[in-house]
Amino acid sequence: MASEIAKLGAMTNTPWEAASPRYKKLVFSAMGVMGLGIILAIIGANIPSLALVYTAIGIMVIGMLMHVASLMVRARDARNWRIANGLIPERRKRRG
Repeated sequence: MASEIAKLGAMTNTPWEAASPRYKKLVFSAMGVMGLGIILAIIGANIPSLALVYTAIGIMVIGMLMHVASLMVRARDARNWRIANGLIPERRKRRG
């Protein structure tokens, strides 16, 4: 038990410091795409352009999908970290 606590103590204080570069790039990209979609939606609402609003909604959906992908990368990185530190066992290969 004490060894597990010592291993956990070696972690950084914030998840952002321990995050992989791929996760950080995906999160910032998702925020940028979402921001672009929001700006286009506001512009489309102020000028009566239904096509622009629908395009903005599509762009925001892409941003949300990118965010979900970044969460999946983060979960994979966290699992790999736990396996590397011996906190959980590796998955067994499935017989196919």
